[in-house]
Amino acid sequence: MKIGLVGLPNVGKSTLFNALTSAGALASNYMFSTKEANIGVVQLPDYRLDKLCELYDTKSRVSASVEFVDIAGLVRNSSKGEGLGNQFLSYIRNVNAILEVVRCFGDENVMHVDGAVDPVRDAKTIKDELAFSDLEILEKRIHTLSKTVQGAAADEKAHLAALIKARDSLYDGVSLYAAEFSEQELAVLAPYNLLTFKQILYCANVDEEHAAAGNEHSDALKAYISEFEPNNEMIIICAKYEAEISDFGEEDKLELLGGIGLSESGLNKVIRKSFELLGLITFFTAGKKECRAWEIRNGTRAQHAAGKIHSDFEKKFIRAEVTKFDKLVEAGNDVRAKELAFTRVEGKEYVIEDGDVVYFRVGA
Repeated sequence: MKIGLVGLPNVGKSTLFNALTSAGALASNYMFSTKEANIGVVQLPDYRLDKLCELYDTKSRVSASVEFVDIAGLVRNSSKGEGLGNQFLSYIRNVNAILEVVRCFGDENVMHVDGAVDPVRDAKTIKDELAFSDLEILEKRIHTLSKTVQGAAADEKAHLAALIKARDSLYDGVSLYAAEFSEQELAVLAPYNLLTFKQILYCANVDEEHAAAGNEHSDALKAYISEFEPNNEMIIICAKYEAEISDFGEEDKLELLGGIGLSESGLNKVIRKSFELLGLITFFTAGKKECRAWEIRNGTRAQHAAGKIHSDFEKKFIRAEVTKFDKLVEAGNDVRAKELAFTRVEGKEYVIEDGDVVYFRVGA
């Protein structure tokens, strides 16, 4: 999974990136301190994988991972060359989701590019700049295809029609993830990696005092999202505090977070909400040699899940032996799980569920 971080300058974007990845990216109180894209990969914490490794006394533990991409701050008219952010939007065109950091803290020592804290205005600015960036791509392609549409094949005319529909949606203020497209239209638009097709997880960056319940700024942002961006989600994080404790061990970190009224880290919040937003779940393969977590779309059938491991597994799929994680732990091992009938034999149409521990049987 790949997540792109966007936001105005000086909203705490690079600070949050450091908190999530411990990458040590430059975070300064001046605009455009991020001069190039920062990339960090994080192994996803999952107590279930830890338990499976314990049960199987496994030699190798492979977590699911997420790649975070932090780009320079966007400003109003970035699409027209203002600032630096527009130069780096190409870095996040292939991400799965966008994490938009919105400043919801007041600090006279940290300048705001627009003079004052206003999260709704800032969210609208970013929405506009992402849309303008997509419109530039669409307009150029529409202009090119329009020259040859006379006498063109039906599929080329359909291609142009899909582009025009996407363009018109953006002009109407509708992000593409919220617009309705047919499967054929989606197939046409997919290769363009348009930014407004990506769901957004808004991160209300507050000060330490309001890390647990938020403040009037995060409340205003939440109300805006609820009314105008209902397909998206918001979380509250104090990026500064998260970055300060990022090097502590997990137990110490949880104790420190508990001291300000939090029960989980910002990383866990981001991952949990991102999985919900993208409709992702985790299944596991487990054995003495390796225990591994796999991310798939909710609703994925067993045969296609097998293809996540190897394309040959999908082609030569015979059956899946499935044990629920909790039942496997209750049994203590896979042999006992079979004796207790906790393990089920499923065919290719079985829909994998979150937490399934699966052994795939495949042909030679």
